[in-house]
This record gives sequence, structure tokens and C-alpha cells, in this order.
Amino acid sequence: MDQQRRIFLAGAGQLAVLAACRPLAGAAAQPVLSSYPFSLGVASGSPLPDSVILWTRIMSDPLNAAAVPQVAFTVRWEVAHDQAFTRIAAKGSASAIPELAHSVHVDATGLAPGRWYFYRFMLGDAVSPVGRTRTAPTPDAMPGTLKLAVASCQHWEFGSYAAHRHIANAAPDLVAFLGDYIYEWGPYQLKHPPRAHRVDESFSLAEYRARYAQYKSDPDLQASHLAAPWIVTWDDHEVANDYARDRDELLDPKFAQRRAAAYQAFYEHMPLRAAVGGFGDFARLRIYDRFDWGRLASFHVLDDRQYRAHHACQPKNRGGSISVIRSSCAELRDPARSMLGLEQENWLAGGLQASKARWNFLAQQTPMAQSSQTPVLGPDDGRVWNDGWDGYPMARQRLFDTLARTGAANPIVLAGDVHTFYASDLKADFSRPPSPANPVLATEFCGTSISSSSRPQARTLQYVDMNPHVKYGRSDKRGFMLMEVAPTATKVFFVGLDDVKLASSGAATIAQFRVEHGRPGAIRT
Repeated sequence: MDQQRRIFLAGAGQLAVLAACRPLAGAAAQPVLSSYPFSLGVASGSPLPDSVILWTRIMSDPLNAAAVPQVAFTVRWEVAHDQAFTRIAAKGSASAIPELAHSVHVDATGLAPGRWYFYRFMLGDAVSPVGRTRTAPTPDAMPGTLKLAVASCQHWEFGSYAAHRHIANAAPDLVAFLGDYIYEWGPYQLKHPPRAHRVDESFSLAEYRARYAQYKSDPDLQASHLAAPWIVTWDDHEVANDYARDRDELLDPKFAQRRAAAYQAFYEHMPLRAAVGGFGDFARLRIYDRFDWGRLASFHVLDDRQYRAHHACQPKNRGGSISVIRSSCAELRDPARSMLGLEQENWLAGGLQASKARWNFLAQQTPMAQSSQTPVLGPDDGRVWNDGWDGYPMARQRLFDTLARTGAANPIVLAGDVHTFYASDLKADFSRPPSPANPVLATEFCGTSISSSSRPQARTLQYVDMNPHVKYGRSDKRGFMLMEVAPTATKVFFVGLDDVKLASSGAATIAQFRVEHGRPGAIRT
């Protein structure tokens, strides 16, 4: 059986059948590529106690998709206990079909829980790089520790991917990527030019595929995928800047087709399980999901783009984000507006209610803590950016009410998007200090970008001063977060690069924090 079909849930059977059958008709005449077919590397992700998704894409030249014939290939795969592949744990074959850009998704099942494995793909005589992956622990296990790397926002033009080299060297158990894996615009050239130009914007499926291939050609990004399984979500730039549900900045009447193409390209290049609505229908690609790490941690991976309400108080005839004055934008107070959509809100509430995990991580895109750009004297004061959770305060309040009602243990919100390190305390009323009537409900850690640029540090310090629940802010460093999760406490390390323009850049911890079990709030150490 073609393992690729396991990824598709109800309604996608036709595509799986196609993936299974296409190679059979031409198996005897399968072409041989003249150059190495695994130029984009390999990856793994979505780990469960007995399985993990394995990914690759057959492509011999990352900048020339036409170099791969538009026929199906049969790709062999192996999972082993050892790096020399003398003890095989699972193996099989999968189809790489042109309809999915010759990508391969294998659900490698029948594995033992809580174990490290090695995996590889083979096409003809070519052998892919060897990746390292692992399964999640059994549901009743309490691991002593989990090392987690958290990353986001890697604009090709703005710098090297040295941060990914440091992620790989840290040997994490798991990597969480929180969006902006690609940016939809930018020239196909070397990184960090003197000025970044908004050209060659992606609109078609072929253009999004080409952008992913460009990004995935980077050796440091490939090394980060080789090091550990990933869990992923998207933000806006996988499609279009600041889009909201079915609306982009230009109010393009053809945006639905563009979004579907971008969603398909995302699926084709990520090691994820996903549900699609039918044959070739990526317009309804569900990516929110939940991954448990035994009883130590539960990761509630959210999608705050596909289902959100349109931006509040927009100027006429334009989409995208703006800053709004809270007191003069009545739309902000509309209880019907949602960031996640009602179905996902209910799914999250049910998962938090049922969670038995010691730590509950909300892996999502953008900061949840209020970030006023002007001083705040009361609950409706301040100027806020309407693309983040500040633009959806009633939805945020519902989520906070859910955290309080469910009593889910030790909630920690993970965020990216704004290219800044932040450590914040989350509470129902950000205009008042913590108290028994206004307790700290959760802790939030926002990671800076892998490479994307940010505002001057002086401005960030002004934001921190105007938002006392924000305990730390640093926008002049690129990098990632490294977390050590244990039953008694979670340690968080903000890792910053010396120079993002250098692929050889060093990195160092620029700040570290601790969250103690049963005591929400970031403690700087």
C-alpha cells in the first residue's frame, strides 16, 4: 500500500488512489534522473507514539522544476534503529507524483514509543541524506525532560540561516516552527542584498513551489530538519502579507484561488498530517492539531489565519493591517469576531479540558499579550496593531476564560511573527496589575526571527515600558528559542546570533527565564 494515502483523511481518497496507481502503469519505464534527486533534503514531523511522517521532494535542481520529468516515481524508504541501517524498523515504497510536485509523505507506522530512529529515501541508486527522528512517549509516560527548539520568520533576503545550524547543534527532541517559513516575494538570488526588493511575488502554484524550493536548498535549514521531527503551523507569508481568511491587502477577487495554491504548496513541502476536502482541494486544508509528549506536555498547534474575522476598522477599499485607537474602534468589541473560528475555539477548549499534561503549550503565530503603542490608563486606552491578538480582544478574552474554566495545567503560549523576543505574563485585564481578582493566567514567550528584520531596539524598549506585563523585549537580534521542559519547571533560553548576515555566525543566550510548575509567570534567571 502506498503510505502517502495515510496522510489524507476522509474525502481525499481519490488523490490517494492516484498516488498509489500512477507508478504501476509506468514502473518498468521509470526514468533515471541525471543528477542527485534529493537536493531539497529530507524531513520528519508530526510525531505520535507509534509513527512519524517522513518527507522528501524529488528535485535535482532547486531553481529549475522543469529538470524533473512530469511522470511518477517510486521512492523507497527505510527507518532504522541505527545510523548504519543494519537494524531496519520499517520500510516500504511511496509515490512521488507530479500532481504533488513529486513530494513524498510517508506515515511510518509500527514504531516503538519514545525512541530515536534514523530514516532515508532511495530512488534508483541515489540515497538521500540520513535524518534523525523520534516518536512521542506513551500517553502514560512522564519523561524527565524535553528539549524543544522554537523558530519562525525566515525571509531569504534578510540574512543567513545560521540559526538553523545552531538548532541542529543543540540536538533538540522536537522543533516547533510557528509560521513564515517562506515569504511570498523576493528575487531568486543570494541572500541579504543591500536592499530587499518586493519583486517576483508568488501567485500561482508553480511560483509558491519555486519559493519553497529556493528556501529548502539552504544547507543549514536542511540540517535543522535532519536533527529532529518538526511540528509546524503557518502564518501570513506562506500566502500573502497580513491576509485574513479570504481577504488580502488588495481585496483581490481571485484571492481564493491564490490561497488554495499556497496551501497546496505548504502541504507539499511540510512533514505534516493534514485533512483536505476532496480530490485536489486544498482550499480547506486543516492544519491545527494536537501532539502529546506523554504526560509531560501537550502541544495545541493553532491556525489563526484561515478562520479569522477580517481586520477591524479597516479603511475603505483595502485589506491588510493597520494600527487602530482602541477607544474609537467599536468593531474591536464585537463578541462575534474570532481569531480561530468557532470550530477551532471549541476544539481547543475540548483539548484543554481533557488534557492531563503537566504543561500545555499553545503553539501559534503572533503575540497574545497586549502590546499598546501608546500609554494605557484604562481598559480601552492605547493604539494597537489590528493583525495580532490585540485586534481580536474578545476572542482573546474567550480564550483566557477557557484557560481559567478548564484549569489546564501550566499553560504556556508560544508566538513568533513580530521578529522580537518577548517574555510576558497573560491576564484578563492588561491595564491593571496582577491580583487575586486579576490573576496571571498563563505565560507567553515570543521568539525573534530566524532572519527577518525588525524595529530598532529603542522603540521596543518603549513598548515594554508602556506594557508592564511584558517582562522583556529584544528586537535587534535574530535567532530562536530553546526550551527545556521538565516536570517541575520549564526553562527558556533566548538565543541570539552575532551577525545574521554570516552563515558562520556564532550564537549566545541573551536572556533566560523559568516558569515553575503551578506558578504562572516568567521569572528571569
